[in-house]
Amino acid sequence: MANHKVIIDANKSVLSLDLKELFSYKDLFYTLAQRDFKVKYAQTFLGFAWAFIQPFMTLIVFALVFSRGLRLNTGEIPYILFAACGLAAWTYFSSVMNQAGNSIIGSQGMVQKIYFPRLIIPLSKALVGLIDFFIALLIIFLLLIFYQYAPSPNIIFLPFFILMAVIAALGVGIWLSALTIRYRDFQQIVPFLVRFGMFFTPVAYPASIFADRIPNWALIIYYLNPIAGVIDGFRWTVLGTDPPNILSYVSFFVVILLFISSLFYFKKVERTIADII
Repeated sequence: MANHKVIIDANKSVLSLDLKELFSYKDLFYTLAQRDFKVKYAQTFLGFAWAFIQPFMTLIVFALVFSRGLRLNTGEIPYILFAACGLAAWTYFSSVMNQAGNSIIGSQGMVQKIYFPRLIIPLSKALVGLIDFFIALLIIFLLLIFYQYAPSPNIIFLPFFILMAVIAALGVGIWLSALTIRYRDFQQIVPFLVRFGMFFTPVAYPASIFADRIPNWALIIYYLNPIAGVIDGFRWTVLGTDPPNILSYVSFFVVILLFISSLFYFKKVERTIADII
């Protein structure tokens, strides 16, 4: 039997992310993700079918409110397709943000009993969310076939925007998971962000409707939303809409800044998690 030795160095710098140690716990990462996925649809009558039903019903509501009710014009692109692209990216972002935000509190029994890099817990939520995200992508491609709408040649850039969605979700999720440990108010704030954040994100409407209606400084604030630029890029790659505007780069910068800063802040508080939780 192989001998495994775990060395916990209290003098390790908080600026050291120790990616090698993180990688050595990859089996735990997959186990946590697999557990979360099984729990998500366990003991439900329709089981995995909910992964299809939830986005489908949301799209119907969007179509009734924004397309039929408000008569939102999306040009030659069928509204359902337009909304499905925004919904796929937003659902992934909000799901990972919500689950990662409460992940450490929800795993306090394991955190208090054994040693492992705590960052594994919020990171595993991103993998679980990807399963639902790829189901949403499948729905989009079925809709493309149904509407006989050819995907844009820009689709070769889709992996980049999927990666940006993952980084954006993890950046916010890791920050929230670290803050929630000390400030439990964030357990109430996160559902609020998910519920109202969708209306301040170009999910059901194009961000371009604000271009001539609000001043530039307000548009910059709008694009501080890390997922706003990602959704613009997502639609550009799949549907061939206008390419992400210059303000989308504000959004991309926020994504990178949130992700890097979240890793270092989490590393800073990681040593005291077991004592506080």
